[in-house]
Amino acid sequence: MGHGSSKGISEQDLAKEEESSRMTRLKNKLHLHRHRRHANGSAYKALIDADDFAGIANLTLERAEMKFKDKWMACVSLGEQTFRTEISDHTDSPVWNSEKKLLLEKNGPHIARISVFETNRLSSSNIVGYREIDLLEFITRDSDSDFEVFDLLDPSSSDISVGSIFLSCSVEDPSETEKRFVRRILSIVDYNEDGKLSFSEFSRLIDAFGNQQAATKKEELFKAADKNGDDVVSMDELADLLAIQQEKEPLINCCPVCGEILEVSDKINTMIHLTLCFDEGTGNQVMTGGFLTDKQASSGWMFKLSEWAHFSSYDIGLNSGASASHIVVFDRRTKRLVEELINGKIVLSMRAIYQSKFGLGLMDTGAKELLQSISEKQGRRMSSTESTKDIPKFVESFKDQINLAEVKYPLEHFKTFNEFFIRELKPGARPIACMERDDVAVCAADSRLMAFKSADDSLRFWIKGRKFSIQGLLGQDVSSSAFIDGPLVIFRLAPQDYHRFHLPVSGTIEQFVNIPGCLYTVNPIAVNSKYCNVFTENKRVVSIISTADFGKVAFVAIGATMVGSISFSKEKGDHVRKGDEFGYFSFGGSTVICAFEKGAIEIDEDLISNSARSLETLVYVGMTLGVSTKKLSGRLPNLESCNLGD
Repeated sequence: MGHGSSKGISEQDLAKEEESSRMTRLKNKLHLHRHRRHANGSAYKALIDADDFAGIANLTLERAEMKFKDKWMACVSLGEQTFRTEISDHTDSPVWNSEKKLLLEKNGPHIARISVFETNRLSSSNIVGYREIDLLEFITRDSDSDFEVFDLLDPSSSDISVGSIFLSCSVEDPSETEKRFVRRILSIVDYNEDGKLSFSEFSRLIDAFGNQQAATKKEELFKAADKNGDDVVSMDELADLLAIQQEKEPLINCCPVCGEILEVSDKINTMIHLTLCFDEGTGNQVMTGGFLTDKQASSGWMFKLSEWAHFSSYDIGLNSGASASHIVVFDRRTKRLVEELINGKIVLSMRAIYQSKFGLGLMDTGAKELLQSISEKQGRRMSSTESTKDIPKFVESFKDQINLAEVKYPLEHFKTFNEFFIRELKPGARPIACMERDDVAVCAADSRLMAFKSADDSLRFWIKGRKFSIQGLLGQDVSSSAFIDGPLVIFRLAPQDYHRFHLPVSGTIEQFVNIPGCLYTVNPIAVNSKYCNVFTENKRVVSIISTADFGKVAFVAIGATMVGSISFSKEKGDHVRKGDEFGYFSFGGSTVICAFEKGAIEIDEDLISNSARSLETLVYVGMTLGVSTKKLSGRLPNLESCNLGD
């Protein structure tokens, strides 16, 4: 595969490009026409502006070189889509030659994750190596080769190479994409396959386009296309005609593949829709789609399912039934869906306890005390020297989710498991967005985040406990009236996360209030249960931070199963800066909730929109959370320059 979009660029142009920005080079290669779409958009689900359209990348996974023989499969994940190749023969040099067309937006997802799995197991596959590729950089690189070789990295250590993968990627010029699409779609009505269309074949094609006005002009259009007057129209002749008509009076206002009505005035989205829909509908693309994550695509039973069902078997957010052990979350850093896996036995136990009337009965007959006892016992064990043997097993279990390169000390430094659990990170591992701007709040923890404009919204989309309220969350010793209709942000920490929490805002700590309580799990299975009230019944510490930009902010650290200890590194009266370490949780999962006064903050739109879909967003300490509404007139011109996704 070559780089067809760059053929018209001279050597002098290429020399100039070396001095230009990546985005400028991309525009030069695309020859992109600048025009705005109309407000009502098109039928294509990913409505984009022409200025945001980067192109359609044709990515091909050609082959790989591995260090041992097996049957291999590769997955490509970009944004909320995942695709997989076929399974190779038993070899150490698998060949796939699998290609997929991917929509690229300048401000959208462009980091593709390539994962390679060994598939010799019946029920599931084992990830062996991965590589993340910036497709925008890939398609604008200067290279004489049609493909590029990348090291595959070990999921447990990015310093170890486990093999190599050969990739090629080219971007389609929009005008060339249109012409190629027209040629392919016209070939469908060329019934005698002579490469030419008779008038009857042409008529059937116009009818398929669903344009009633064009149907009355068939003869006129046919004569316009038949330039040499031989009473037949070649593919190239008709492709030229339709390309011209799309500029003047578009003929295609109904997708011949899926039947969607297209907004003919929106050329950019129509072209994207037709190109991608055609490839999916006709099977031209070698990769199989319809998966949310690479782990889902690699499941052994999914291989069989995908033979006859071209759709995702489970949805985003919390799942039920056979998929209950999967929670799908959106990684804000990579703009990609990822899975949080829960042990199946634990899931069944949690559902039995938290989501049934039987479980509610257990709560009333001693289960709370049992959870407290288990947590205390496990806490003592994790603080013993013998617990160090659990550290390697824990790291291996989450090898693709714990980055040891970020940890301040090597594993042998830790004398107990709990010391590792509350590990510190190296300086700079979590950059703080817009550090000089106190009117920009940041994320308080490495966590799965849900953000709501009010507590009422949280009850609609996430929290199902019958008794949840801001008053119940903050307790009787905190004045809660200012927070009742204000925004609410929930940071859920999983066991594999960095368990030190940080300050989201700058200000002065006015108050600490300890509230005793239960130690229910903070897993969504419990949070989404109508039979218990996790956030208002669990042990927690409420701190009130007085700020110049956000008014008062309530910071609630909530204990959970296996978390009997919440420790703080700041004291009442301390003046603190956003991003400062505030404290840590001992072993287990846990949660931080931040409550803001009504009208004090405008939370980042991506966090709000994901939460409205009951989709948690995976965030990291220091990412932007929102902007003070007091200073919106002087709002940052571009929050992305302040490490929005870093």
